[in-house]
Amino acid sequence: MRVASLVNTLRRFWHGRAVEVFHHPAYRLPVPMLQGRREFEPRRADFALWYLLASGALAANQVLRPRRVTYEELARVHTPELLDGLSRAETLAAVFSVDPADVRVDEVLGTVRLACGGTLLAAQACLDPGRPRVGRRMLNLFGGFHHAGPARAGGLCHVNDVAVAVAALRADGFSGRVAVLDLDAHPPDGTAECLRGDRAVWIGSISGVDWGALPSVDETVLPPGADDAAYLAALDGLLARMPPAQLAFVIAGGDVLRGDALGQLGLSLAGARRRDLRVAAALLHTPSVWLPGGGYGEDAWRALAGTGIALSVGTSQQVKLSFDPLEARFSSIARTLCAEELGSDGGSSFSMDDLAEDLGLRSPQRRLLLGFYSAEGVEHALSRYGILAELTRLGYGSFHIEIAAAEEVGDRLRLYGSMGPEGPANQLLGETVFERRTVEAARVLYVHWLTLRNPAARLSARRPRLPGQEVPGLGLAREVAELMVRMAERLELEGIVFRPANFHTAWQTRGAARFVDAARQGRFEALVRDLGGLPLLEIARAMAEGRVRMNGAAYAWEADEMARWLREHPADEATAAAERERVRFTLAPEALHAASAAP
Repeated sequence: MRVASLVNTLRRFWHGRAVEVFHHPAYRLPVPMLQGRREFEPRRADFALWYLLASGALAANQVLRPRRVTYEELARVHTPELLDGLSRAETLAAVFSVDPADVRVDEVLGTVRLACGGTLLAAQACLDPGRPRVGRRMLNLFGGFHHAGPARAGGLCHVNDVAVAVAALRADGFSGRVAVLDLDAHPPDGTAECLRGDRAVWIGSISGVDWGALPSVDETVLPPGADDAAYLAALDGLLARMPPAQLAFVIAGGDVLRGDALGQLGLSLAGARRRDLRVAAALLHTPSVWLPGGGYGEDAWRALAGTGIALSVGTSQQVKLSFDPLEARFSSIARTLCAEELGSDGGSSFSMDDLAEDLGLRSPQRRLLLGFYSAEGVEHALSRYGILAELTRLGYGSFHIEIAAAEEVGDRLRLYGSMGPEGPANQLLGETVFERRTVEAARVLYVHWLTLRNPAARLSARRPRLPGQEVPGLGLAREVAELMVRMAERLELEGIVFRPANFHTAWQTRGAARFVDAARQGRFEALVRDLGGLPLLEIARAMAEGRVRMNGAAYAWEADEMARWLREHPADEATAAAERERVRFTLAPEALHAASAAP
């Protein structure tokens, strides 16, 4: 990555064009229920930004902060009824298809307004006469809400940021032609409705679904699964028909990728990059605002990062598939934390104070987690890694940490928070039990217990109970997993080991961890292969209800040890592969299962 970063820095210096990027930490939607959906990555903007900075495609001084769009600016496009409705949790929740209890109105609406404000500021900057006309490009890492109409929200879009930006520019006296290139996998129905009265707007679209003719839209509908060649041929035709414009908006949707949960096209990441490079070349002399639009798969953030690379250094260099943006971010933060800040006197796991306390010669002193971390140190780390900030956005505050000996073995860590001055105090938000242990001849951080709780939310038909849940989760499992990796590294341990009590826990960690027993790993891989296309909740429920069959026989979840190794560790791939091929998993129909279970 260091070599790529240097190369990109040189490319940006010698050949790069002026591109600036709007981003805000609040671009991550504070809706924990979205974290559990495989098709949605609320951290997409963060991941793309972190990659662009780490790869040298972007410098820190090219990152700008948006402002919240005003209600006056929104009202130029949207009806009072729609804007009034956005102040209700039920309205906001319906757009995401989540439970209203999972939505904090001020935080969610604040994110939407920031994104909309970023698009507006980007458009204004593009038209700034003080900027050079060639290469005047802006990328807003959250936006392209093209399904919102004047009086309706929907399709993950609450307001239409492109239409709001155009209306603001018109109010400021801009009368030039605007081109909207909508390259999301879905048609721009809301944008067409919002801008249909503006004759100086041209809208061109390539999508993978046919929602009927949209007035005043040059629309190309491709067949399902259309590949790179078919898409790029259609794009060339659309660009040839695009009229000259004084400003362009480009919605570079990531949902065009093959395998996207909501899109139906079949582009590769390389194809999406070629799309962006061709559009950037066509708009070389036109100021342009670029927006991410949709993207509902594991590679959506890579597509967005690729858009940034296309605009900044103009190359087809692919985003490294091995790059984990959260791991890179947490590793960078970890290097800035010293042992004294975390509570240790240098890392010794046993002190004379411990001995005196064990002998009863003095009263108990503060307990260090794993002999290293103090309660204040843990809280400091949670703050630095941004976890407390996300909890604050969920409505919690007055955090405190408790560290004590666990009942049977290891150390217990509890995180408490309060729901504001009027809400309940000392709510348990997280609890873990850690121990240093030897597994497979390696010293590891052994996690006996981990729970993340959001007591302010509720279980419902839209947010059903997963096996083992008392209350909904916080949507921070990935952050906590990376935090434990940093702990293990600091303690000079070789990995993290845990026993996933349920399928969904193992599924969420499958990319980084594997079962210690090779045959067990093979059965898990077969389970993911055979049932992984189903919704995670459906698999979890079927497992809990006993409807999963392995080679035709009832299968019960095996809660065996999984390990995330931090150092190279031998894996018996042959045994895992043989077991994977030996077994096949199916689901018994619910009706059949109910009949067989009846007395």
